[in-house]
Amino acid sequence: MAPRKVFAGARLRALRALHKLTQAELAARLDISASYVNQLESNQRPLTASVMLALAENFNLDLTNLATDASDRLAVDLREALADPVFGEAVPNLQELKSVASNAPDMARAVLALYEAYRKTNERLAGMDAALSRDPQSGVTTAYEEVRDFFHYADNYIDPLDRAAETMADELGAFGPYRLRRLIDYCAEMHNIRVVMSPPASGERLVEFDRVNRTLWVNEHLEPSSQFFRIANVLGGLEQATLLDSLLDGASFKAQEARAIARMGLTNYFAGALQMPYGAFLRAADGYRFDIEELARVFGASLEQVAHRLSTMQRPRERGVPFFFARVDAAGTITKRHSATALQFARFGGACPLWNVHRAFEAHGQIIRQLAETPDGKSYLCLAWSSEKRMGGYRGTTRRYAYALGCEISHAGRLIYADDLDIGKASFEPIGISCRICERRNCPQRAVPPLAAAISVPPDRRSVVPYEIG
Repeated sequence: MAPRKVFAGARLRALRALHKLTQAELAARLDISASYVNQLESNQRPLTASVMLALAENFNLDLTNLATDASDRLAVDLREALADPVFGEAVPNLQELKSVASNAPDMARAVLALYEAYRKTNERLAGMDAALSRDPQSGVTTAYEEVRDFFHYADNYIDPLDRAAETMADELGAFGPYRLRRLIDYCAEMHNIRVVMSPPASGERLVEFDRVNRTLWVNEHLEPSSQFFRIANVLGGLEQATLLDSLLDGASFKAQEARAIARMGLTNYFAGALQMPYGAFLRAADGYRFDIEELARVFGASLEQVAHRLSTMQRPRERGVPFFFARVDAAGTITKRHSATALQFARFGGACPLWNVHRAFEAHGQIIRQLAETPDGKSYLCLAWSSEKRMGGYRGTTRRYAYALGCEISHAGRLIYADDLDIGKASFEPIGISCRICERRNCPQRAVPPLAAAISVPPDRRSVVPYEIG
């Protein structure tokens, strides 16, 4: 198979703008002509190995990052949006969408924002009474959606915050049952904060920080892994305040509430990175062959925390296996999502019902496996399990979730979960992203027709799905 050509015009333009260089100045650094730089930036020519090496040497870039087509996820998002009939029948093909995502990523994001505003306007018009009581700003991207996209397009990896957490983790010392105690002592010694484990003062409150009296109240009903995470979250906000402000300023959020939501997301990120510092976690993941239960034991974390951390291992020159990760509630709503793989979760609509994560509720306490293939021909090893999060005793509340973790089949040999699978002879179950953009015509679980396809309803024959897709 011929090596894949790497077109990186948008990234090259962004790099040049970051360093305030003209095309001629960049050409001099790379020892190529200015006209060649112009052709690279306009994606008329692909990056060669010698140019990539020169970029890595001159700008301390990761070759793996250069060779990765970061526009793939943007193209998938565009494809999903443009499948709506409002765009007519002439839907661009995937190659055209990749070209737009590579050459004009800002334009691609603008189209997505415009479509999202249109979709919300239609939803609100369809339920005007609910709209008036909920949100009068029809068509405006919500704060949560802004923050979702911030992490989505950062590959869910925030390098300076991750490295700061790793430095602090070194101060806490070895992993084990006493690490929570050392974190509590660290709060007292470095910040004069007294940590008190107690029942919730109000309702289902997880944590409360009294800044005046320097007291941090943590719900004693939480598992130790969650107690560690909550304390680390507060510490991240205190110790990394300057860095957090810098990251938030750079994000340029439009919605007023987005900054506060993003700060919460970033302190959560810091807490996870402190609990499972990058280098130690990556070495352990390789050593235990990505056995999530063993990793949970070593780092005093929950399976959810481990799976989420695995999906963030995108540090340049130290990348882990690219995973997708999702959390699904009992209604089938995806409440947490990230993908470092080609599989991207639907932005509009529900998840594919053929995905094994929906069966995890029936197999409580077990990690179930699925060999799956998406309509683009890519194959995945998918893991799924469920859990109950209980707060308090008999009358306490219970939250139920199912979790999905998976990687492309080319990486499956590194996972312990593939040891007894004959992947070469195995059959792969067909799954999609969501019914509204899925191309499969013979799926018995289809909920709605694909937006971009015509349907017919034959009067003299009937199948499980009551229409045929043209």
